[in-house]
Amino acid sequence: MTETDLTAYLQKQMPLCATLGMKAEKMTPEEVILTLDWAPSLCTSAGILHGGAIMALADSAGGAAAFANLSEGASGTSTIESKTNFLGAVREGKVTATAKPLHVGGSTIVIETEVRNEAGKLVGKVTQTQTVLRPRS
Repeated sequence: MTETDLTAYLQKQMPLCATLGMKAEKMTPEEVILTLDWAPSLCTSAGILHGGAIMALADSAGGAAAFANLSEGASGTSTIESKTNFLGAVREGKVTATAKPLHVGGSTIVIETEVRNEAGKLVGKVTQTQTVLRPRS
């Protein structure tokens, strides 16, 4: 799939990604890479990208990574725990979230996501647990 196709798929599956303008660069079971452009409408005071926007980017990347690692019979995932450390402010450019699985199990998937600014500086680190959803019988 091209990046345009990946972005269209991401935004269709998670409409919030379209609302915020997230783009997909890579979506494999080993690694998911999503980006978000800085915009004044996504900022808090002093033109700093809002932490909620950064968390939404990281959660979306983690959710996509978990979804890419679902076992047979699973219907989806849902975040049940998320821990974020903010390590720097974003005042311009693009942020990139790179999500990788730490644990892939039948009932939970743990994902670690790094968020970096355009210069490559780590601005956030997120560890999240996704529950594996299964159809109810």
